[in-house]
Amino acid sequence: MWQWINFLLFVVVTGSGIYWFVQAVARRALYVRLGQQDEEEARNAASPKPSSSEFARQVFGHKKLLKDWKSGVMHLILFYGFIVLQLGALDLIWKGLSGGIMIPVPGYAAFGLFQEITVLAVLAAVVYAGFRRYVERLPRLKRGWKPSAVLFFIGGLMLSVVLSLAFERVWHGAEPSMLAPVSSLLSAGFAVIGLSGTAAQVLFYASWWLHLLILLSFLVYVPQSKHFHIITAPVNLWLKRGKSSTRLQKLDLEQEDTETFGAGRIEDFTRMQMIDFYACVECGRCTNVCPASNTGKTLSPMHLITKLRDHLTEKGAAVTSKSPWVPAFAFSPEQTAHHMNAMEEQPEWNRKSRMLTDIGPTIGWQQSSWQADSDKSPTELELIGDVMSESEIWSCTTCRNCEDQCPVGNGHVDKIIDLRRHLVLMQGSMPAEGQRAMQNIERQGNPWGLSRSDRARWTGEIEGVPVPTVKENPGFEILFFVGSMGSYDLRSRKVSRAFVRLLHEAGVSFAILGNEEKNSGDTPRRMGNELLFQQLCQDNIELFRKYKVRRIVTACPHTYNILKNEYPDFGMKHVEVQHHTELLARLLEEGKLKPSHIVRERVVYHDSCYLGRYNGVYEQPRNILKAIPGVRLLEMERSRDNAMCCGAGGGMMWMEETGGKRVNVARTEQALQTAPTVISSACPYCLTMMEDGTKLKEADDRVKARDIAELLEQSVFGKT
Repeated sequence: MWQWINFLLFVVVTGSGIYWFVQAVARRALYVRLGQQDEEEARNAASPKPSSSEFARQVFGHKKLLKDWKSGVMHLILFYGFIVLQLGALDLIWKGLSGGIMIPVPGYAAFGLFQEITVLAVLAAVVYAGFRRYVERLPRLKRGWKPSAVLFFIGGLMLSVVLSLAFERVWHGAEPSMLAPVSSLLSAGFAVIGLSGTAAQVLFYASWWLHLLILLSFLVYVPQSKHFHIITAPVNLWLKRGKSSTRLQKLDLEQEDTETFGAGRIEDFTRMQMIDFYACVECGRCTNVCPASNTGKTLSPMHLITKLRDHLTEKGAAVTSKSPWVPAFAFSPEQTAHHMNAMEEQPEWNRKSRMLTDIGPTIGWQQSSWQADSDKSPTELELIGDVMSESEIWSCTTCRNCEDQCPVGNGHVDKIIDLRRHLVLMQGSMPAEGQRAMQNIERQGNPWGLSRSDRARWTGEIEGVPVPTVKENPGFEILFFVGSMGSYDLRSRKVSRAFVRLLHEAGVSFAILGNEEKNSGDTPRRMGNELLFQQLCQDNIELFRKYKVRRIVTACPHTYNILKNEYPDFGMKHVEVQHHTELLARLLEEGKLKPSHIVRERVVYHDSCYLGRYNGVYEQPRNILKAIPGVRLLEMERSRDNAMCCGAGGGMMWMEETGGKRVNVARTEQALQTAPTVISSACPYCLTMMEDGTKLKEADDRVKARDIAELLEQSVFGKT
C-alpha cells in the first residue's frame, strides 16, 4: 500500500514540476516570438553548416570558459558532474519506487564508485564557486541569494545523494566497500550511533524525497532565472554556428513597408538576438574586459543584455497576458527594474585606485540606476531612455572583446549598433562631435571636412618614388586603398609614405584611386548612419568595377574589415582584400624585402581590434617585427584575442570621452608596464591613440609610437 501511495505522490509531484517547467519555457518562447523574423537568420539557422566542431568545443569543451582556467575547470566539473549525477538520479528514483531494488546492469558497482567521486568533486566545485563570489569577491560576479541559489540547489542535491546511499546501506545491511567509500563511511557512522534498519529505511525515503523535490525545484527555477542558459546557451551556439560575427546585418533602406529602422522598441530586435537575452549567464566576463567598463563609463555589456532581457520579459508578459512566473504561488510578482532619472549621470572614477583599469564604478552605477519605476507600465517604457541611456549606447568602441569572452555566444555590438541606427535614422540624435564628422564625410568625403581635391596631396611628399593612380597605371595588380586617415592625417601620412616605399622596393605593381577615392563608410556604419554608409559603399564598389579591381590592400584595419567582410553584402564579389601587414609579411617571406639595418628597440605590439579579434591577424605583424634585426618583441599582459581596445573604434575616434578615464591612457599604461622604447601598431587609429597616450603620460620623450611599416622601412632603407 505504501509503495502505491509513494508512486502516486511521485507521479503528481513530478508531473507538476515538469508541467511548470514547460510552461515557464513556453512563455519565454512566446516573448521571443514578439521579435522580428529575419530572413537571413532563418536561412542560416535552417541551412546545414559544413562543420559543428566549434559548437562542440564551446559546449562540451568549454573553450571560452577555460580562458579563465580556474572558473573554467570549476564549471567543467559542475557540467559533467551534473550529467553523471542525472544517471545516478534515475537509479535513485528507481530504488525509491521499487522498494530499494538495484538495477541489474553490468558495471553497477564501478558506476557507484564513479558517482561518489563525482559527488565529492562537485561539492568541492560548489565550495570554490562560493569562495570566488564571497571571499575573493570578484567584481564581475553578482552577490545575493539569486546568484547563489544554484549553489544551494547543487549542494543540496549532492548531500541528498550521499545520504540516500548511506541510509540505503544501513537499511539493507550492506558491508563497507571500497567501491562506495563515502556512503560506506557515513553508514559506518550511523551504525555506531545505533541506527536501525527500519529507521534507515524511513530516513532513506526522507532523503529520497528531498533529492526529488530539490531536483524538480531546480528544474522549475532554471527557466525563470539566469540558469536558463543551461538550455538556451547550446541553442544559441547551435543557431550561430558558421555565422560571422565580424559583419553587421544589412539594412534594407528601400523596403517600402518598413516603418522604423534600428531598435527603438524591444520588439525591433530579431528573435535570434532575443535568444541572447535568455542565454546570458551573468558571469560578467564581457564587462570585465570592456574598455568602457574598465575606464568608468556607464556601459556594461552584461547589464546591456540583462536589462534588455528583463524589459522583454516584463513587456512580453504585458503584451501576451502570460506571466513569466510559474507557479504563481512560488514566485512573488517580480518587478523588472527600470532606469531612473539619474541614468545620465556618469559614474565617479576612483582616481586614487592603483589599478590600470577598474570596473567598480560602472558596476556601481548600473546597480544604482536600474530601479523600479511604478509610474510607467512596461508598454509605456522607452527602450532608449528608460531602459538604455544614450551615454551607454555611445560609450561602445565596438571592439568585440565582450563577444570574444562570452561563453554562450552572445552578440553585444550588433544590438548597440541597432540602437544607434534608431537614434540616427529615426530620431536624428547623435553627439555633436560625431554629427560634425558625419556632415564632413557627406560633404567632403573625410571626417575633417578637408577638400576632396587634397586626398592625393600626400603623394607629392615622397621624393623619387612614384605613386601612380589607376588612370596612370591601368595594368596595376594591387589597389592601395589609402583611406581618410592615410590621406589626410599628418601622422598617418607617414605610414602611407613608408608603405609605398616598401611596395616600390619590392617591385609591386600598385595604384591608388587618388582624388576619386571616397571614405570607406566604416565610421558612419558603426555610428548608426546606415544611409550614408550605403551611399559610400555603392560609390566605392562602382569605382572598383570601373577600374577592374581584383586585389586591394589597406593600412587601416577598419577599412580592411568593412571591405573584406561587409562590402560583399552589397555586391562586391571576387575581390581579395589584404591588410598591409599581410602583404608585407608575404613580401618578406618571398625575399622581395630585406631588412638589413639594425633597429635596436624594445618594441611592444598593440593588437588592433579590427585586425585581430575581427579577422584573426595576429602572427603577420609579429613575424614582421621578428624579421627586423635588433628588435626585441615584447607582449602586454592583455594581448592577441584579449587585447584591450585603444578607444578609437565605433566612431569614438571622432568623439570626446566624457567621464571616467581615457581608454587610450589605460591602454598606454598597460604598454608602458613592459618598459618599451616603441609602442608599435598596425592601425592609424591605434597609432594616434598610443601617441596621444604617451604624451598624456609624459613618456613621449622616451617611448615612441610607430606603425609596423615604419619600423620595417627603417630596417630596409636605414635611417629615414
